[in-house]
Amino acid sequence: MPMHEPLDFSGWTCPAPLRDYPTVVMGHGAGGKLSAELINHLFLPAFGQPARPLADAAITEIGNSRLAISTDSFVVRPLFFPGGNIGELAVNGTINDIAMMGAQPLALTASFILEEGMPLSQLGVIAESMGRAARQAGVTLIAGDTKVVDRGHGDGVYITTTGFGLIPAGVTIGPEQARPGDAIIVSGAIGVHGVAILSVREGIEFGAPVVSDTAALHDLVRTMIASGARIHTLRDPTRGGVAAALNEIAQTAGIGVEIVERDIPIPPAVQAACELLGMDPLHIANEGKLITFVERSDAEHLLSVMRSHPLGREAALIGYATADHPGVVVARTGIGGTRVVDTLIGEQLPRIC
Repeated sequence: MPMHEPLDFSGWTCPAPLRDYPTVVMGHGAGGKLSAELINHLFLPAFGQPARPLADAAITEIGNSRLAISTDSFVVRPLFFPGGNIGELAVNGTINDIAMMGAQPLALTASFILEEGMPLSQLGVIAESMGRAARQAGVTLIAGDTKVVDRGHGDGVYITTTGFGLIPAGVTIGPEQARPGDAIIVSGAIGVHGVAILSVREGIEFGAPVVSDTAALHDLVRTMIASGARIHTLRDPTRGGVAAALNEIAQTAGIGVEIVERDIPIPPAVQAACELLGMDPLHIANEGKLITFVERSDAEHLLSVMRSHPLGREAALIGYATADHPGVVVARTGIGGTRVVDTLIGEQLPRIC
């Protein structure tokens, strides 16, 4: 993977400053620049916290144990999509946030905002899917709450989940741990969840069925950690896709990131959908993939271990971290050029998780 050529930033310019928004817009929930601004300039100051990059989960110590805790809300539309529904998505998504800190999940709580008029048969299927996903992951749903809103004031059901997980002794993983020289690995094909949602919502076919990749990744993470590879960072590229995840890591760790587009596993149907609709696969959401930054000398060993796991069979080395251009992600294109891979300002595909 040739990454030696120096990059010339002299002709590059910064994008225009973000405009002020007096009201909430859909882009505030898209995981891009507007989401970061909302958190850093509204919520964190209100909570008495300094503006800072945030990880997938918080870490707290109880006695001699370290717990990872994450809260997430799910507002996907439609509620049912190829490969899953909002229920299992809520369970898997929260487990994955915990797993990205190297933790193994222990328990979940769930809160339901129900819209008046929602068929109980649909709600039953969603609840059963949540229970099944939790059992498959070896966790228990231990508490919850239910509220109902007027007809027309919701999309059937919104679900908020909180997860708790135990971080093994000696494991320190986080976005701030990434360092220059790290190899960057993605666990499999990207973009399938976002395109699966799009195909149902818009009634568009892309030549082959696209099924969501929703899955709980904690067992893959356990296997990766057990390999002995020096893993510095884990991230599941959900809202905002691979681009948002890599940018957040680059900015948090103060490193540059260089990836090679041809090495990124993108299914033909995802590529076709993006070409048709003018979207970048790197911005499309995933729900069963992870990105890891690992010591360069351990990359081949970790790749072999990941490919032996059902959720890592298509794992691929896609680039390296660098001390150059800190906070910036660049991609080598198929024609030999270079482009900046930025985070979207607002929304590309609404309500995908």
